[in-house]
Amino acid sequence: MSLHTYRAEGEGLPLVLLHGFPLDHRMWDEVAAQVPAGRAVHAVDLPGTPGNAADLPEPALEASADLVADALRGAGVERAVVAGLSMGGYVALALLERHPGLVAALALVDTKSTADAPEARAKRLRIADEVERAGSVDPVRDMPAALLGESTRSSQPEVTDQVAAWIDEQEPAGIAWSQRAMAARPDRSAVLRAFDGPVVVVVGDEDTVTPVEAAEHLVATAPRALLVVVPRAGHLSSVERPAEVAAALADLGQAADSA
Repeated sequence: MSLHTYRAEGEGLPLVLLHGFPLDHRMWDEVAAQVPAGRAVHAVDLPGTPGNAADLPEPALEASADLVADALRGAGVERAVVAGLSMGGYVALALLERHPGLVAALALVDTKSTADAPEARAKRLRIADEVERAGSVDPVRDMPAALLGESTRSSQPEVTDQVAAWIDEQEPAGIAWSQRAMAARPDRSAVLRAFDGPVVVVVGDEDTVTPVEAAEHLVATAPRALLVVVPRAGHLSSVERPAEVAAALADLGQAADSA
């Protein structure tokens, strides 16, 4: 796992960005550039990403969370605003469970707190096996069609091309590892319910992977949650509508700083 620093200093609590599947920290580039000055901004490349796909542990998002905690503490970060999109949201909740002192505020972006249904879990395991047999990312190469909203696909073809290029650069071993790790994750709704810090739940209004209903469940679960629905965005709202996501994270950071 590797830590990338967009901005090293600031008086506010640091912001930590956790990416979705099957991507890496670059999906946060535009958001990080638009977060107002005043706080450090870091992003993580989780296990399995390019350069981080050798000597992987047993597939588990708990392992990812522990590595994130170690990296942050190694960088001098003891408390942070943590934002996770999709798989990154799953890791953020595991981080909250295992290292609660690190998490001052939580942004759950196009994600959910529940475990996979049996058919979704079986699909993940099947894709992991297919990727390993093929030795390539071919089994997930068509994912931009599902990840991006209809508005983005029709009006921003360059975004579709960029997401496809990022997927092409991923490691097959890492794709398989991440799928198995996500398939094994438990329901962490109780972890979220017990968190008394500020939470923002962000969802694209065209997200068909974790739709608005999943976001509403998160808001109903967390004691101090605000819902932000991003118009004309799908499952990758941070890539499709970075300004809106950056604004939501900025508001969350202010709430955390004043808590």
